[in-house]
Amino acid sequence: MSTSSFKIAHKLLTGAGAIEQLAFELTRLDVDNPLIVTDAALVKSGTVALALEHLGERTYEIFDRVLPDPEIAIVEDCMRAYREGGHDGLIGVGGGSAIDIAKSVAAYAGYHGALADLFGVDQVPRKGPPLIAIPTTAGTGSEVTNVAILSDKAAQLKKGIVSDYLLPDVALISPQMTLTCPRSVTAASGVDAMVHAIESYLSLNASPITDALAIGAIKLIAKALPKAYANPANLQARDDMATASLMAGMAFGNAGVGAVHALAYPLGGRFNIAHGVSNALLLPYVMHWNKLACVERMQDIAQAMGVNVSGLSVNDAADQAVEAMTRLCAAVEIPSGLRSFGIPEDAIPAMATEAAGIERLMRNNPRKLSAADIEKIYRAAY
Repeated sequence: MSTSSFKIAHKLLTGAGAIEQLAFELTRLDVDNPLIVTDAALVKSGTVALALEHLGERTYEIFDRVLPDPEIAIVEDCMRAYREGGHDGLIGVGGGSAIDIAKSVAAYAGYHGALADLFGVDQVPRKGPPLIAIPTTAGTGSEVTNVAILSDKAAQLKKGIVSDYLLPDVALISPQMTLTCPRSVTAASGVDAMVHAIESYLSLNASPITDALAIGAIKLIAKALPKAYANPANLQARDDMATASLMAGMAFGNAGVGAVHALAYPLGGRFNIAHGVSNALLLPYVMHWNKLACVERMQDIAQAMGVNVSGLSVNDAADQAVEAMTRLCAAVEIPSGLRSFGIPEDAIPAMATEAAGIERLMRNNPRKLSAADIEKIYRAAY
């Protein structure tokens, strides 16, 4: 019997009225002048205004220069805005990019060395200023995880800061905040949440707690994602997806993710493919490869996705999990094939070597993969 721990944001507020609690939580955390970290599109769409309505009588500043797959330089820019504005707390409003920047700045604000010193596991020396995370997409789970992922464009790599000090003080998960999410982002982030749930269920570090969260998330996403994609104004589907993303985030934040994420990182780092899309491109192929090591759990996934497994062998049911995932991606119009993104086939060996070296993720994977194995997966997905 092994001992396991379970880590999430210090306080979770979920449901339609969650955003209305923002002022109370800021008061509780003694924050009078927060920096709001977001992107320009969310400001333009009016989504950020929904949060501003609930700030109370506070001064604030908006840093809206977050970009998809944010670069290290954005953290530096945001840190300057935080210090020059005399801010005493951070509110991340957005998808994983905005929340990851806010988490990175919170870690950096409590440290007086170089940002590069914080990359890796448990390199953050102390807790930073209060941080509230308000997701506007249902997918990344960043609001409840202790990881921030940044792009190093010069090295063409994704780099992570991994520390419990990155866990937000409060996560406000309100479906209204996702209503302006574009359909393409709804699809990519929703499949990203499914990847989190599936990889955490298959992880070698899974536990009964993460298993329950992962299977629950898979069930919700299989039903709600097509509805949210088909009708973005469907508040029930949005609420179900927000809940599922949260559950998947809690699952993978503790069980970890595996080969899908490891193989996806080179696609983002080298070719700027959105994280959710790169995960979706690779998931069915990694699932097929992993099946040998976790066929019973793959059967569970098929059943959670609505497949009638009665009368099927365990192996056939596991195959149906891959098919169900492929159908879901097609239903929400996720592009298929690395070739369709202009990735040259001769880049595959280098990507395989890079992915194989991401030990933080690969050690969670149920099947041990060599660089040669990973190259075969990339070629199957090509």
